[in-house]
Amino acid sequence: MSGLNSILVNVTGHETRLALLEGGQVVEVYVERRKNASLAGNIYKGKVLRILPGMRSAFVDIGLEKAAFLYVTDIRTDIVEDYALMFEDENFSGLDFLQGKRHELHIEELLHEGQDILVQVSKNPIGSKGARVTSYVTLPGRYLVLMPNLEHIGLSRRIEDEQERSRLREIVEAIRPKNFGLIVRTASEGAAREDLQKDLDFLISLWESVVRKNEKCSAPSLVHGDLDLVLRSVRDLMGSGVDEMVIDSEKKYLEVKNFVQSYFPKLLGKIDLYEGDEPLFEGYGIEADISRALGRRIWLKSGGYIVIDQTEAMSVIDVNTGKYVGKQDLEDTILRTNLEAVKEIAYQIRLRNLGGIIIVDFIDMELAENRQKVFCALQEAMKKDRTKSTISQITELGLIQMTRKRVRESLVRTLLESCPYCEGKGTIRSVTTLCYEIFRKAERMAKHGLKHIVITAHPQVAELLLDEEQQKLEEIEKAYGLEVTINEDPALHQENYEITAL
Repeated sequence: MSGLNSILVNVTGHETRLALLEGGQVVEVYVERRKNASLAGNIYKGKVLRILPGMRSAFVDIGLEKAAFLYVTDIRTDIVEDYALMFEDENFSGLDFLQGKRHELHIEELLHEGQDILVQVSKNPIGSKGARVTSYVTLPGRYLVLMPNLEHIGLSRRIEDEQERSRLREIVEAIRPKNFGLIVRTASEGAAREDLQKDLDFLISLWESVVRKNEKCSAPSLVHGDLDLVLRSVRDLMGSGVDEMVIDSEKKYLEVKNFVQSYFPKLLGKIDLYEGDEPLFEGYGIEADISRALGRRIWLKSGGYIVIDQTEAMSVIDVNTGKYVGKQDLEDTILRTNLEAVKEIAYQIRLRNLGGIIIVDFIDMELAENRQKVFCALQEAMKKDRTKSTISQITELGLIQMTRKRVRESLVRTLLESCPYCEGKGTIRSVTTLCYEIFRKAERMAKHGLKHIVITAHPQVAELLLDEEQQKLEEIEKAYGLEVTINEDPALHQENYEITAL
């Protein structure tokens, strides 16, 4: 399988994991667990709970634990006819709009509390935030994306051949029904008219069923659920560039075969059942790649390294020369390290699914032409990423600011949770700091007339109190006529301790 573009699917009763490989190297990892499956693409009949004029948004009850967030520019209205469509990329999850007159609209003029509204999840709940929804409902197929009540045709930017773009546009203009817009997806490249027509017919019938169910059900209700992770990957990822899909579950393999037989028969030859003795992800080294993607420091072949830190607001990537000293002058060493880091940074952003604001701190370069080389190299490396991103020019300090569309949680936030010891800070108070804190509290208690206290602490803290800091403890005892007893408790968190008066 080395060198192939593959999709590997590992299925267990509670979890499905999917790895996309390009040239034999894993570039994207998806994890879907039964208890928190992806909601993106689901369509709900919701009820407006609250209007927030100051934020130009509303909270909508769609039947989930947290209310969904609906921004004013995501609300369908016949008031505005002047809009521009931005969506032409592969990561379809709702529509992004450039608003002209929409900036003048007030949300309280468009919605009222208690109103029923048909919405689609455009972003999964992330962290403490609820799902983001849009009332611009869209239905993606393999070749086309259907946009009800929009008169628009768009083509994926990834279809670069102008002759092919013209051919596809001509076909779509001929088959597009009135009051429907269509986006031509990358998978359409080379597709026959009959394939596009079949895809369109399926999407039209699907939309009609959504309309019927919406008319019958009461809010909040799920009107249409998108496909599960594996079937979505068949629809969205199994383009001409993917050579095979390997599945390690016979049940899921048969389900996928039936799905493909019904909707995408040309893909049948690409679906394989894994029958190896070793677990699929271990056999192809995916487990090791995932472990590496959860680490903070990534070493480069030259001896340099990058450090990746994620916060609530952004991700920060720092480039360091590390052990690399180069063979020529300092500027050349720095440039080579930065250029090597560019490839790893682009790879890690995609593998870890970093989203939102990303700051990259390259090693300072004196020459403007070298800074430009690094900037252009990052732009080129990010072209392989299917998720939309915007990269700002590099600064004199070697900083690049970029944004990357965030639809789902990053790999780190999916697989890890905050450390209960440091509560996500990444650090805890040192043993010495804790000892001095205990001294201050002991002195305060002695000033209140206490003559005997018992300190119960983690063994490392207790050991320091009885060893290096014993003299300070004796000084406190002598100064205040205080007797101090120290006990160890290995069950205590290192930062926790108890001081009891006797």
